[in-house]
Amino acid sequence: MIIIWRKAMRSEDHGNCVELAALPNAIAIRDSKAPHNPHLTLRPRAFADFLHQVKQGELPR
Repeated sequence: MIIIWRKAMRSEDHGNCVELAALPNAIAIRDSKAPHNPHLTLRPRAFADFLHQVKQGELPR
């Protein structure tokens, strides 16, 4: 399977980038500065919950 990563639309120009990849049953998330490091994989519902928490400012910085 070929995984196609794409940069998040809200990533910053100075290197603070998040990349996403659609997998058959999950969404993968990685740091674009360290693409060979492990990535986070979430099921679609968990990814939706994560995005909601980010948008609401509910996650610690």
